[in-house]
Amino acid sequence: MRLTEIPQEELYQGSLGCSGCGSTLAVRLTLKALGRRAIFVVPAACISTVSCYFPQTPFRVPMLVMAFAATGAAISGMSAALKRQGKSDITVVGFAGDGGTVDIGLQSLSCALEGGRKFIYICYDNEAYMNTGVQRSGATPYGATTATTPGRHFEDKPKKDMMRIVAAHDIPYAATACVSYPQDYIDKVQRAAAIDGPTYIHVLCPCPPGWGYPTERTIEIGRMAVECGLWSLTELRDGRFVPTHTPRRRRDPSQYYAAQARFREFRSGQG
Repeated sequence: MRLTEIPQEELYQGSLGCSGCGSTLAVRLTLKALGRRAIFVVPAACISTVSCYFPQTPFRVPMLVMAFAATGAAISGMSAALKRQGKSDITVVGFAGDGGTVDIGLQSLSCALEGGRKFIYICYDNEAYMNTGVQRSGATPYGATTATTPGRHFEDKPKKDMMRIVAAHDIPYAATACVSYPQDYIDKVQRAAAIDGPTYIHVLCPCPPGWGYPTERTIEIGRMAVECGLWSLTELRDGRFVPTHTPRRRRDPSQYYAAQARFREFRSGQG
């Protein structure tokens, strides 16, 4: 799908998410890629707790709010039920944050991937537990300060490598993406939807309040992450990781760190 062919119809609107929210953009692009024949399962996360207020929801497709740890179980069961009913044209999507994926929901995701049901599991990664106050998650990058790494301290471990974890399950398709590259992301969502089996997409979603940058710079910050080599756009094909985008220019990582308040302690600690 070319950018000029992206549907104008909004299937996610009226969200109460933060201005400049990368996660909101991710769910909008996902729905534009899939259309109305989709069902979403969303655990406790920004998209459900910040964007949705009972009895209203910004989704214009069926959406089930699930327990924090159970996204994988819910989409696996839902996929099995739709298959039993002969409804093969509906895409089941698990849409969970990094905390609900790489930490709290990891066991559920692993079991679902082993089960072999048809679904797309999308981890929208804003690199911390954002809706509860920016606490550190397993996806928080080295050098970032969070509410649970206060004072002159910052995260001293690298991000958990979810692509290697899902690759170990020998699933037919997995990919990384970033909301700053919408066509690349939409193409990957559509490829995943066409596969009869479990698929996984890990999309980087910059977060203005959690990362500490002006709201209008979300797209720029995402591009900087890719251009400085701290985030890559790849696909897992036949057991091999294949790049889907090569930046035209390379940035110095120091530019990325300097643009975000969460790396302030890291920068000062480096002298």
